[in-house]
Amino acid sequence: MPSPQSLSEPDRRTVALWAADCAERVLDLFEAEAPDDDRPRDAIARARAFGRGELDAAGEIARRFVAGRAAREVHGAAAVAAARAGAQASGVAHMGAHALGAAGYATLAVGLAHPDQPDAASAEIEWQVAHASDEVRAALLTLPPVGENSSGPLGPGLLSTGELGRIIARLQTALRTSAT
Repeated sequence: MPSPQSLSEPDRRTVALWAADCAERVLDLFEAEAPDDDRPRDAIARARAFGRGELDAAGEIARRFVAGRAAREVHGAAAVAAARAGAQASGVAHMGAHALGAAGYATLAVGLAHPDQPDAASAEIEWQVAHASDEVRAALLTLPPVGENSSGPLGPGLLSTGELGRIIARLQTALRTSAT
């Protein structure tokens, strides 16, 4: 039986486009530190191509860790989070819950880049929710709450702990609230 974090392939394709948009919003934070490293940009482009049906899930599953390696080669916390946002977007081909990881890391990157603006992360979540189509919102709302299901990236681990876990929980709450 598939994980409740997987989503159907049509839903993964739908949320991949949204995840790519979320990650692209912070790509400049990575590229400012590593202008010659195109791995996060390529991951975002591949997430979009997957979303459009131009790439298959199997090929993308094999490549989903490439952008994550770019995060190890930058030092600024915002740049690391931005690279991870791109990596999470490319991971949507494997499991739909990575879309929330992309959005969460993008929000984290914004907050880290603007520590003098306490509402920056909240504004990013507002943009993400407003930018989610009804189809994206419906698919994301089928995912279990962060930290409550161990069969995927939203389970106990990196996406469910610390500030990132709190951001994803806030995003899930905002998506639920916006659907009513």
